[in-house]
Amino acid sequence: VTTPEMGVHGIIEFGNRLLTFVLAAIAFGMLASVWKSRRSRPDLLWLSVAALAGIPAQAFIGGITVWTGLNPWVVGLHFIVSMMIISVAVVLVNRAWLSTEGVAGSHAPLADQPLRPVIWAIGILSAITVVLGVMVTGSGPHAGDHGAARNGLNPDLVTRLHVVPVYLLVFATAVALFLVYRRAADSRLRTSLVVFTAVVLAQAVIGYVQHFMHLPIVLVAMHMLGASLLTAAAAHVVYTALSRKVPGQALAGAGSPASK
Repeated sequence: VTTPEMGVHGIIEFGNRLLTFVLAAIAFGMLASVWKSRRSRPDLLWLSVAALAGIPAQAFIGGITVWTGLNPWVVGLHFIVSMMIISVAVVLVNRAWLSTEGVAGSHAPLADQPLRPVIWAIGILSAITVVLGVMVTGSGPHAGDHGAARNGLNPDLVTRLHVVPVYLLVFATAVALFLVYRRAADSRLRTSLVVFTAVVLAQAVIGYVQHFMHLPIVLVAMHMLGASLLTAAAAHVVYTALSRKVPGQALAGAGSPASK
């Protein structure tokens, strides 16, 4: 229960707890909606289970963060697990739009051989960028509580480490864009890559501005939101480029998603 001493922090934390119940209800609803088709669509069943399982896991980690006095490493783990749930949700949404016939059919990935390693690099570099970004935030001045400890890392050093995969990610994204447009790739892959590029550039701008403005809390919050969008956009690019089951390939005449 919030107290006046908590101020806005208490409202945010309690609001987060309430939203957990909303998210759990949606996750249970998703699981119930695919239960009857579990034999024909086991992919949706297991993705739904994974998304649902992430919620109590987060509740458990959230409890540990309180017991440890908001230890920044535990808080960082809490954030990373959220990113993992987002990635599962992206794949789940994409798979849900496939008909049963589309899942059973054989389709080549949209990305051809020269592009595939670049797409893998984008996925791996995005993950490394987010993890190092969590470490940067844990070394900075902002915590959920004035008495919360920081992780003790040198902020300037860990920030410089953080930008290394960012530079590599920007380079890999530019190479992927070049290959996609040069080889006239599928429009779905082009669109997902353009969206990802926009998110990466926005994150880079916010990151540099917040650093040189000495980390105003509003920009730090925007950068954390951007990390969530980056995770979702990266997961979508990797799925679209490398999956053999891309939505839209077998939906002609399909009724509702996952109902065929």
